[in-house]
Amino acid sequence: MSYKQWFDTHASKHRVIMDKLSALSDDEVIEYFRFENMVEKESDFCPLYAEQKKCHDTEELNCYLCACPNFRFNDAGFTLEEGKTIFSICSIDSPDGDRFITDTAIHQNCTGCLVPHKENYIRKIFSRDWLNIMKNVPGL
Repeated sequence: MSYKQWFDTHASKHRVIMDKLSALSDDEVIEYFRFENMVEKESDFCPLYAEQKKCHDTEELNCYLCACPNFRFNDAGFTLEEGKTIFSICSIDSPDGDRFITDTAIHQNCTGCLVPHKENYIRKIFSRDWLNIMKNVPGL
């Protein structure tokens, strides 16, 4: 599955949940997206939920910004670096991020970064329209 395919599929899942939560306040929506609640009530949102496994090793994980607004991808690749195609990057160069490098490709590895999963960050940039927050992610 390409980044774009995953992104579009995830946007649809997010919209379905948000439609159900239209009567909730913004704070209630953000609370709803806490990992433990999502595992219980939205088991299809993430494949890791079936194993009750988190994508990031942290006690408090909020899944509202699954896919980070600072992540950038281009399925065709952004550029070449030492003969390898860079397919994804972090726009803020988070010191907690890393890169996954193969013989031919470089991908952003965000597993060490918690920026988008903290509720104070989510509140700062919150929009009920996930695609509005994520508008710069696809670097097409």
